[in-house]
Amino acid sequence: MLALPEDQTSLQRIELVDGVLLVSPAPTSTHQRILQKLQLASASAAPDDTEVLPGVNVRFGGRRLLIPDLVIVTCPEVDTVAYSASEVLLATEIVSPSTKVQDRILKWALYAEALIPYYLLVEPLEPTAATLFELEGGEYVPIAKSENGELHLTRPFEATLRL
Repeated sequence: MLALPEDQTSLQRIELVDGVLLVSPAPTSTHQRILQKLQLASASAAPDDTEVLPGVNVRFGGRRLLIPDLVIVTCPEVDTVAYSASEVLLATEIVSPSTKVQDRILKWALYAEALIPYYLLVEPLEPTAATLFELEGGEYVPIAKSENGELHLTRPFEATLRL
């Protein structure tokens, strides 16, 4: 889908929405630290029939390819270049200054349209804040908000994520 030379893309994240390339800079170290904490906490709590993966390609039909910061997929151990949106149980975005509009509006809408059941939006504040949304009637509604840097989940599985 994206046939770009690797040496031109190593410091950028490139996504595709309806034929338009979305280019954003590589994540900061703060972003990556938050991602690592989320990945480790999620992986230890996620059900056996799922897999927690950072930064993978997710296909949304033929003209859309997004790279969520973290996903939980329902097809563990699959070796692929891109997952189908229908295989994603939860998509996570960590808001960065360069991606806040995409994370809060565009990706929110695209994930809902693709019927991804859960969306986790993380704000790297002090302390880090996170809200978990569940898809209900085609719209995301908040079902859990972090307090003092911790997010307590009851769905899609029970876990406490220390941000």
